[in-house]
Amino acid sequence: MTVTTDPFISAYKGRFSSILRWHQLDDFWHQLKTNAKDQIWYLYAVGQGVPENPENKEKIIEFINEIDILLHQAHDEDYCGVVYVDDVEKPTFIKIFDPNNLGVSCGYSDNPPPPGWILSQIKPTDLQINEIITGKRKRWWQRILNK
Repeated sequence: MTVTTDPFISAYKGRFSSILRWHQLDDFWHQLKTNAKDQIWYLYAVGQGVPENPENKEKIIEFINEIDILLHQAHDEDYCGVVYVDDVEKPTFIKIFDPNNLGVSCGYSDNPPPPGWILSQIKPTDLQINEIITGKRKRWWQRILNK
């Protein structure tokens, strides 16, 4: 058994809780945006390069607003279940799964799909994911980063 000392990988493999309902996600986003000025966050689009620096408060809030729209449009269900967080009250690591690549993210699998995006207070390490990222998702991400 290999034990990693990389703090990002350890956090990535840690315990997470799903934000199951849309109203819970709304409350969570509100809390996160309210506290964004007091925290550092790295935005990592998995498979699209590891960020070198954390983003500023405005970029974090913009990302939250944009990802919320994307999730509501792409995951037309009465439940959310695509956002996982290490601690709902004091988050330091958030995994957001792409609704177009869910596989069995909420169940057991020997090869679960990776999250589409990660917000982390720990500087990310390349997850070396070999997933094919659609041009549409790449353009969406570049639009967010280049604003």
